[in-house]
Amino acid sequence: MPVIRDRIIFIAVVLIGLTAGLGIFTFGYARGYSYLTNDPAACANCHIMDEHYAAWTKSSHRSVAGCNDCHTPHETVGKYVTKARNGFWHSFYFTTGTYPYPLRITPGNREVTEGACRHCHEPLVASMDPEGEHGAAATGPDGGLAAHALRDDEPVSCIRCHRHVGHWVR
Repeated sequence: MPVIRDRIIFIAVVLIGLTAGLGIFTFGYARGYSYLTNDPAACANCHIMDEHYAAWTKSSHRSVAGCNDCHTPHETVGKYVTKARNGFWHSFYFTTGTYPYPLRITPGNREVTEGACRHCHEPLVASMDPEGEHGAAATGPDGGLAAHALRDDEPVSCIRCHRHVGHWVR
């Protein structure tokens, strides 16, 4: 029995060591702690984001919105769930070098960003949404849907036309 106990202790020590080492690497060398802040510079920790960060510093949103304002939900739990999910996958893809270039937003993050546009610009977008979509019907002078409603089967999307507002990177 002492052999089994020694093996269990050895495995536990190895697992604790790996966890501590990964934590030290993530929060020390990779500056993982910075992602818990609201500082847009944290998004440029990875060199692939340099162009996005530089473009944001010149954007119309720089004085009113940081990365988290547009790329995370506005409620606390949703914000940190999104940050944790994105942080894990960003770390994975950047560590393995398997990220797509140019970077493209995922469908889930696109929904979050669309929601952020609607949150901050609610008075404006409420008047453009077709009835049942996100609020009041938007009609043009002829009684038809306003220009922002593209087709009956296509939802109105802020970032479809304004995708380069926050950071003009193609």
